[in-house]
Amino acid sequence: MNPIPHTDLILNSDGSVYHLDLLPEDISDQIILVGDPDRVSLVSSHFDHVELEKSNREFVTHTGTYKGKRITALSTGIGTDNIDIVLNELDALVNIDLEKRTPKSIHRSLNLIRIGTSGALHADIAPGEQIITRVAGGLDGLYHFYKDPDKFNNEALVSAFINTTGWAKRLAEPYFIKGSDSLFQLFSEPGIIPGITISTPGFYAPQVRSLRLSPFDPDLVAKMSTFSFEGMRINNFEMESSALYALSALLKHQAITICVAIANRVSLEFLEDYHGAVDALISKVLNKLIEND
Repeated sequence: MNPIPHTDLILNSDGSVYHLDLLPEDISDQIILVGDPDRVSLVSSHFDHVELEKSNREFVTHTGTYKGKRITALSTGIGTDNIDIVLNELDALVNIDLEKRTPKSIHRSLNLIRIGTSGALHADIAPGEQIITRVAGGLDGLYHFYKDPDKFNNEALVSAFINTTGWAKRLAEPYFIKGSDSLFQLFSEPGIIPGITISTPGFYAPQVRSLRLSPFDPDLVAKMSTFSFEGMRINNFEMESSALYALSALLKHQAITICVAIANRVSLEFLEDYHGAVDALISKVLNKLIEND
């Protein structure tokens, strides 16, 4: 097998992957992903011991132990483009021999749990409630740049969404990919709201916000709030899960997203101090990972 070119697999002088600045031994198989770099220390504040702290650009990594279980907390920054970097480089750390620059013969699967914040799209989802993403829908187009011989994209769901929203052909074609069955079962419980999450390629017009520029379809939130597919409705907006689910499926990792709703786009409520709600979710996720031993 020919080595992966240096221009495709870029390594730093110490052998670490280019953007994350990490070596294979720096990460656990259990990885909590957060968008905000400052939120990494909030996760690791729960650890019994922190063995590693590294940072490069918006990518901050802490690895340590929680009740004896080795866990990594990593910030992705905002957006599906950043997830493209994070997922490919995490996979390289565990599934590519970085010295030989060739894929390993034995695949290693990571558990990737995204803890985030989001905007709810139904009046009955109060700010502060937790939402688990069964299916992530992407308006960003990232998935379409990759070959997918297994056809993870739910074409029937895509068609229904396009028909309901009157999706403009000039925009990227939406895609919908299911998250990990095992992680969905692990983290599902009464009080956590399951359904579809929409990931957008921006925070303002793509999520139908208007400051000095107007979104092309001011009725998009209303259209999404009426949408239903096989008993699932679209619960929330955020900006990362579609790429997380797509690349995890393609690379054969397990991924799930759980978000705190900090805004309600229908009732126009906003949770000013949401840090306690996020910290409570972090604690819940860590304890569920321990139960999974």
